[in-house]
Amino acid sequence: MTTFREMPTTSALPAGPPTSRWTDVGFATAARGISICGDFLAATALTLALQSAGAGGLAVSALLLAATLPLVVLAPLTGRLADRVDSRTLLVGAGLAQAAVCLGLAYAGHPVLIVALVALLASGLALTQPVLAALLPAMVRTEDLPRASAFNQTAATIGMLGGPALAGLLVGQFGTRVPLLVDAASYLALVLAGLVIRTRRGGARSATTAAPGDERPVVRAWRLRSDPLLVAMVGTMATVVGALGALGVVEVFYLRETLDASATLFGVVTAAWPFGILPGAWLLARLAPRFADDAALLWGGLVLLAVCCLMVLVGAVVPTALLVVPCWLLGGIANGGDSVLNNLLLTRRVPEAARGRAFAVFGGATQGAAMVGYLIGGLALEATGPRPLVAACGVAGLLVVAAFVVPAARAVRSDRQSRSAPDGAAGAGWATPTPVR
Repeated sequence: MTTFREMPTTSALPAGPPTSRWTDVGFATAARGISICGDFLAATALTLALQSAGAGGLAVSALLLAATLPLVVLAPLTGRLADRVDSRTLLVGAGLAQAAVCLGLAYAGHPVLIVALVALLASGLALTQPVLAALLPAMVRTEDLPRASAFNQTAATIGMLGGPALAGLLVGQFGTRVPLLVDAASYLALVLAGLVIRTRRGGARSATTAAPGDERPVVRAWRLRSDPLLVAMVGTMATVVGALGALGVVEVFYLRETLDASATLFGVVTAAWPFGILPGAWLLARLAPRFADDAALLWGGLVLLAVCCLMVLVGAVVPTALLVVPCWLLGGIANGGDSVLNNLLLTRRVPEAARGRAFAVFGGATQGAAMVGYLIGGLALEATGPRPLVAACGVAGLLVVAAFVVPAARAVRSDRQSRSAPDGAAGAGWATPTPVR
C-alpha cells in the first residue's frame, strides 16, 4: 500500500468564511436531525399502517422502493439545482412541499396513493440533502469542517434513533394519522432553517456571503470521473454499501430466529450500530486535521470500511445475540469516522460551485447500491440461512475493499503526477490559479 506523505492538498478554493458560523451550523444540523426523525417516523408509521390494512410484502417493498428510488434517479437533477438555485429558496420551497405531501399522507388510505405520495416525499429529500450537505462547508473554516461534520452526524443519528421509537409510541396511542401529522410539522424545520441561516449558496450569490469584493476563482465544469481519488472513494463506498446492504434484510431473521433474540434484545442490537456512529464521528473530527494529504483521507476511509466489514463477519460467528452488540458498536464507530473523512475529501477536492452536484452523486451512488443489496438479500434468503448470509456480507465487503486497494494506489499516483505537471492541478478537475489550502 502506498505510504502516506505530507504534501499540499489539491484544493485551490477559498477556505470558507473568515470565521466559522456555528449558529448556522446549529440551525442546519437541527433541521437535518428533525427532518430525518420525521422521515423515520413516517416510514415506521406507514409500514405499520400497510401491515394493519392487510397489505402484503409486495406493498411494503414498493413503499421502501418509493422512499429510495427518487434519491438515485433524481441525483443529477437535484445536484444541479442545489448549485444553481438560491439555497434559501430551495429549503423553504422543498420544506413546504414536503409538509403538504405528508399532510396528504395522513389522510391517504389506498396503498397505491400512499406509495405515490412517499415517492413525492422522497423527491423533496433528494433535493434538500445536497443543499444542506453543500452548505455545511460554506459555513465553517476548513479546519473546523471535521467538527461541523461530527455535529451533522450526531443530529442525523439522533433522528434515526428517535424516529422509530416515536412512531411506535404514537401509533400505539393514536393510530397512524397523528405521527404523520407530526412528520408534516417536522418539515417546517427546513423552512425555518432556510429563513434564518445566513450562509447561502447557489444562483449568483457567493457561497459564504463573504464581504463585497471577495473574488472567487472561476472554475470549469466539474466531473467526478476527472478526479481519480474521488472515483476511488465513491466506487469503494458504494460497492461496500451494496455488499452490506443485504444485512438490512437478513438481520431481523438472524437475530430473532438464528440467535433467538427477544424483541427487546433485537432493539438493543440494531441500535448499537447507530450509537457507534456518534463517537466515531467525533473521534475522527479530532484526528482528521492531521490528514494533510488527500490520499491519506482515501486510505483512512478504506481502512475504516474494512473494519466495518470485519465486524459484520465477526458478528456472524458469535453464539449469542448479546455478543453482536460490541461488533455492531465497533462497526458503527468505523462507519461514523468514514463519513467524516468522506465529507472532508469531497469538500477539499470539489469546487464550491459544484458541491451540491457532488454530494448528490455520492448520495445517489450509495443509495442505489443499497437498493441492490436489499434485493440480493431478499432473494438469497430463499436459498440459504441467515447466518451464512451475514458472513457472506462481511466477506464480500472485505473482498471489495481488497479489490479497490490497487485502483486506489493507481488513483493516488495519477493524482500526484497530475499535480506535479507543469499545468498545475489538472487532475483535480478545475482551474487552480492560486493554491490556498
